[in-house]
Amino acid sequence: MIVRREQPADHRAVRVLHRAAFAVDPVTGASRAPQDVPEAHLVDALREDVGFLPHLSLVAVDGDDVVGHVIATRGWLEPLGTPALGLGPLGVQPDVQGRGIGTVLVRALLAVAEACEEPVVALLGAPGYYRRFGFVRSTDLGIQPPDPGWGEHFQARQLSGPPVRGTFRYAAPFTRL
Repeated sequence: MIVRREQPADHRAVRVLHRAAFAVDPVTGASRAPQDVPEAHLVDALREDVGFLPHLSLVAVDGDDVVGHVIATRGWLEPLGTPALGLGPLGVQPDVQGRGIGTVLVRALLAVAEACEEPVVALLGAPGYYRRFGFVRSTDLGIQPPDPGWGEHFQARQLSGPPVRGTFRYAAPFTRL
């Protein structure tokens, strides 16, 4: 398996991957039809947004198959407009989940973001999974979630520079979910 930057030729495979990875709603546990998977639509919309950062859209490839994908897009902290990253979605083909592909993708994305001197990355996800990468409850870093009800599931990690504070805002396609 290799991890590399996503290419336009990967877009269809990435869409299919997210439809499979999120066929069950991660919040409700309900099954979803492939055309009803918002994470797949979100990735397509993020690629068209001004917040798209091509170097932070990575795929894991096994032979000719895309088996994982992660993306981070430009977000910001209000009120000053401090740049930040919003991580997600992260998807792995269901038949290879549990083999460390998601871990490799997140570590690679964080390494690229840190090398680019991004100050902070935030995400909405399972604390038990993301803590291994150094994420903490966002409010522990002085970063307020876009929705206060997200509580401990909204997490952040300081990457470089001095600490930053504010209310996190995702790229525009997230607001249309």
